[in-house]
Amino acid sequence: MAYAIARLKKLKRSNLTGSASHTNRERETPNADPTKENIRFIGSLDPKERLEDLVLAKIAEHEQKRKIRTDGVYAVEFLLSASPSYFRPDCPNQAGYYEPQKLDDWLEATHQWLADEYGERIVRAELHLDEATPHIHAYFVPVDNEGQLRCNHFFDGRQKIHAFQDSYYDTMRLIGLERGIKGSRAQHQDIKDFYRIVESGRDLEVDDLNTEQLKAKAADRDRATRSKEEIEATALALARENELLQKRIAQLEQDNQKMREIAESSTDLPLVDVAWELGLHHSSGAWKGYGHIINIDGEKFSDLDPGSPLGGNGAIDLVMHVNQCNKRQAIAWLSDRFGEALAQRAATAQSKRVTSEIILFEPRPNFQPPVEDKTNWQLVSNYLTQKRSIPSKFVELLHQRGLIYADAGANAVFLMRNLDGQPQGAFLRGTRGESNSFKGYEKGTKRSDSWFYFHLGGQPTAPIERLVLLKSPIDVISFAMLEYQVKGGLPPTRTMYMAVDSPKSLPVERLQNIPTVQVAFDSDDIGNANARAVKELLPQAKRNKSKAQDWNQELVNFSCKLQQHRYQSPQFHQELEL
Repeated sequence: MAYAIARLKKLKRSNLTGSASHTNRERETPNADPTKENIRFIGSLDPKERLEDLVLAKIAEHEQKRKIRTDGVYAVEFLLSASPSYFRPDCPNQAGYYEPQKLDDWLEATHQWLADEYGERIVRAELHLDEATPHIHAYFVPVDNEGQLRCNHFFDGRQKIHAFQDSYYDTMRLIGLERGIKGSRAQHQDIKDFYRIVESGRDLEVDDLNTEQLKAKAADRDRATRSKEEIEATALALARENELLQKRIAQLEQDNQKMREIAESSTDLPLVDVAWELGLHHSSGAWKGYGHIINIDGEKFSDLDPGSPLGGNGAIDLVMHVNQCNKRQAIAWLSDRFGEALAQRAATAQSKRVTSEIILFEPRPNFQPPVEDKTNWQLVSNYLTQKRSIPSKFVELLHQRGLIYADAGANAVFLMRNLDGQPQGAFLRGTRGESNSFKGYEKGTKRSDSWFYFHLGGQPTAPIERLVLLKSPIDVISFAMLEYQVKGGLPPTRTMYMAVDSPKSLPVERLQNIPTVQVAFDSDDIGNANARAVKELLPQAKRNKSKAQDWNQELVNFSCKLQQHRYQSPQFHQELEL
């Protein structure tokens, strides 16, 4: 494993000359090869230019607010390198050798790091190739953003020194280097380790490390292992996400293709192609022939010949106009000349145009409720109160509100309204005869936009806080009356009781914010399936099941246990308000 190495040494003014004489090879350096030339890549190449002068000039760029102490730090020497195994992976012990590409990558990355982190405060940097392992000496003048000499601002304490090393590692890992030894308490030992690597041309062996360094190296290895596992897990997650995205993209492309095909299939044939096939010739901006002078504008055409109709829309109309034929013959002609697919396309386009015109201009049919027949009301009322055990006071109240009445066939008419209160349908229940099972919707009922419903409890203007869904109008009334009798009064909060025979007709957008929803469909398979469907649409919904066949039968059973005077009490009449 190859490590990035970053060390630093603080230099007082008295140390500058000695450090420079070493890096400039002005004094004898053991193990240095005099035949190899070092490279200065930051700073002047003038051999006479002194390091001390460069440092003092940088400090003098700004007036120092405080006098510099005699033992103050004037510069910081960076020693930057990598393990020998990085520069020569196949022969790490061959001192002085390096792979040129490895060296170039490391030098470029280090140069960029120095520029990004320290900029013009690096007054000199040299690459040394004359020792066992390539390394860099860089001189940093620690002036802050205001130009004041403040070494402590950059390297005060272990944390800031570690941050310096971490910063270098973050760049070096891009070329495959790991972080070096971390955690040593003796900085002079770090410098010593550095020179041992540089001079001997080999990595530090385990036997050469002290206890603290061994622990730090083990911790670094553990961190590297965890980091690798995290990276692998992240890569796997990204691969899965990418796979899902690719599938989604493929699906969207498929959908787009279908949309294009649908759009193309509903687009009419170009009328100029049809005119040409009809034998007309183009002259002076019009299509002429057989006594016609036809102007074409998109899907529309007009005939300027005084003896011809004004024009029309689309390919079929144009063929009928020129060939003087009917629609069936025009489609057959188009199929013969353009093929079956394009003839179908022309027919689809014409149908679409006709449909759009109808939708635009044809009046919408208004629902007409069944005509009320007051002579049959007593029959209907008796059916609801005697056979269905619904309290007579409540039946009369619903009748007064126009929510229940009788028609000419003595059917109980349950008026269905949209949520704005407008009548849009009606549900009919036969009442004449002992075994009358007739039930159904009045013709013209908008089943997806109308329901039989009413409100009880709370204030009339209060928002709905509870919703109870049931299968039929009679079940709706029965459930409400059971609640009233069992609980001895109206619901404490505004409650809507609504008949919904299918989840398809559920107005989800208008109901989804009601906090309490009870689904009280029948307990059979259909009722259970519909309840599950409602709970998917309204997640807050809870299931209520009747003990009897349905809620009306439960009301009938309950009523048998009570005396009739309970239903006729003054309290019931006074409290019951819609």
